[in-house]
Amino acid sequence: MTTPVQVTGQILDIRRAGAYHVISLTAPGISEATRPGHFVTLGMGGDESSMLLRRAFAIHRVQSRGVYGGTLDIVVGVHGKGTRWLVDRRRHDPVDIVGPLGRPFVLPKQSVPTVLVGGGYGSAPLFMLAEQLRERGCRVDVVLGAASEDRLYGALELKRLASTLTITTDDGSMGTRGRVTDVLPDLMAQGDAAVVYACGPMPMLQRVAEIASDRGAYSQCAVEEAMACGVGVCMTCVLPVIGKDGVTRMLRSCTEGPVFAGDRVRWDEVGSIPPDTLGAPTSGGH
Repeated sequence: MTTPVQVTGQILDIRRAGAYHVISLTAPGISEATRPGHFVTLGMGGDESSMLLRRAFAIHRVQSRGVYGGTLDIVVGVHGKGTRWLVDRRRHDPVDIVGPLGRPFVLPKQSVPTVLVGGGYGSAPLFMLAEQLRERGCRVDVVLGAASEDRLYGALELKRLASTLTITTDDGSMGTRGRVTDVLPDLMAQGDAAVVYACGPMPMLQRVAEIASDRGAYSQCAVEEAMACGVGVCMTCVLPVIGKDGVTRMLRSCTEGPVFAGDRVRWDEVGSIPPDTLGAPTSGGH
């Protein structure tokens, strides 16, 4: 496990990308240790802020050397006061950063055909992953999906990294009308995919994991759970996962995840504690 560090970074650049913002930050000591699938948490609102909860962001890209030392990029969708504060920062503004956090994607030991699936800005961690898979000689097919064209992220760049790129949008504004899971079975069959990597909304991950299992492939899913602390203390991001011993445990997305084996997550029961979970409360409450 990588030991996370807490640093005061600086905003280097904020640029618009469709519906999202890409933020570049100095992050010495974090970028050098980052692997695809790791994330960071950022303090919101500065020292005097009433926004106590940190926000978690998948690490999109890192650069371990340069004028500023280590830097990293995150992709941000504005959803509330915290993310609005973040995208309104200026160059050289300080930001408190903790990372790299979580368990990253596991890379195959041999060169095998792979498919990468991204939903919305869930595509952010797939760039580093695609690069490292290519370095290992793996075939990399990518499928990106979103509600509309402006909510896709990084299609042009991923096209350069991938063997093939397939795009789907709910409204048909770009690529195939529909969802990533509509085109995934054929894509897996064409490339004879052995491993599927996915990041995006939970319903998408559930279906990707099911399709991969149906085809005898291994899936790794980076879950998008709300993480209040990011370091395993608050227990807000737990979900039921079946261990190798067949026992279900409530695991924390921030420390045991965010990447899980797709066939191990009890997707239908995310948000609840299944009765057969280790340590689950009994009906009598004792």
